[in-house]
Formats: sequence, structure tokens, C-alpha cells
Amino acid sequence: MYIVLEWVVWTWKSTQSKKLAEWFRDQYPEREVIEIREPGGTEIAEAIRVLVQGTEFWEEMSPLTDIYLYASARAQLLESLVRPALERWAIVISDRCFCSSLAIQWVAQGMGMDRVREINQQAVRDTMPDVILFMDLDVDEWLARTFDGDGDKFEKRKAAFSHKIYEWYEMLFGFWPTADLIRRVDASGSVEEVFSNVLSVIQNWWLMSENG
Repeated sequence: MYIVLEWVVWTWKSTQSKKLAEWFRDQYPEREVIEIREPGGTEIAEAIRVLVQGTEFWEEMSPLTDIYLYASARAQLLESLVRPALERWAIVISDRCFCSSLAIQWVAQGMGMDRVREINQQAVRDTMPDVILFMDLDVDEWLARTFDGDGDKFEKRKAAFSHKIYEWYEMLFGFWPTADLIRRVDASGSVEEVFSNVLSVIQNWWLMSENG
């Protein structure tokens, strides 16, 4: 089982990922539960994360370089950790996936969707999430939470940019292959209220999956 939580900082997706992993460990103590994040999750992928998100350079990074670095971290994570875990029937809970590149990098870097999708298809290959939880929160609300300096290099940009990203995330609901994978989770309210929403969506998804 490969479950992904998507959207931005201050929708509490990282917190919810950890709480969901703890819930699965309590419910299925015999199952291995692995928590990961993108970019990162392995030694090499974490090094790429530092390079692409935590390093200031004298020169400007090329948009193509940026996209390939994120995809490289993704490929490393899937190849060395996620695929072997799924083969062991582990439950994998991921903070972000390729959707971040399709939405955020597409808008941020101004490159065509086909190019971004092609690069990420090479990284992902056939390792697709079973379900993607979109932590849905009004843009103005999360901007009020996040403009304290937190967030990655894209999430620190201005409001117009953030609204544009949200629009493209919405478009992913209609794109193959994400259209059938994404489930919307109401991310407003307290951490516990949001987690209740996460569990409700997961349980409904699981029930529908079992019923074919």
C-alpha cells in the first residue's frame, strides 16, 4: 500500500503523514509501515534535497537542472526504498510525490507540461501511489499560516504564484494518471479535526477498493 499526502506546508501534511503512519502501526502491528518524504528519504535523495532546496549558489540554477534534480531524487527514493518495501507488502506513507513536480515545478519553471511529465515518467516508471490525499486548504488561509518564513523555495513566493499552483493542482484531478488516484481532504480546522478527515477519506477509499 502506497499512500501519498500532497499540497503545501501548513496544511499539516507532514504531521498528518506521521499520524497516519502511527494509526496504521496501531491497527496492523504485524505490518511494516514506512514514512518517507519527497525530495529525500534516502541518503542520496536527501543530499539532492539539500542541493536543490537548501543551497545558495552564485549562479542561477537552470529550470531544466532543477526539474531533473527533483526527478533524480524521486527515482533514487523509489528504486532503493519504495519498490523493495512494496514488494515486502509494507505500507508506505509519503509526504509528496510526482504531483508536486507536475503542479509546482510546471508553474514555477515555466516549462511545458509534456516536458515535466516526460522527465517524471522516467523517474516513476510503474511505481504509482494507490491513493493521493490532496490536503485541500483555501490558498489565502494557508498563506496566512505560511508567510512566517517557513516552506520550501517555491512556497515562499507571493500570493499570485500560490493561487496559480492551486489552480494547477485542481487540474490534476482531471489528468491521467492522477485523476483516479486523488482524494480531496478538508485541511481546515485543528490538527485532530484534519486527521479525522484523513481517516474518513482513507477508510472510504479502502472500502471502495475492497468492493472493486
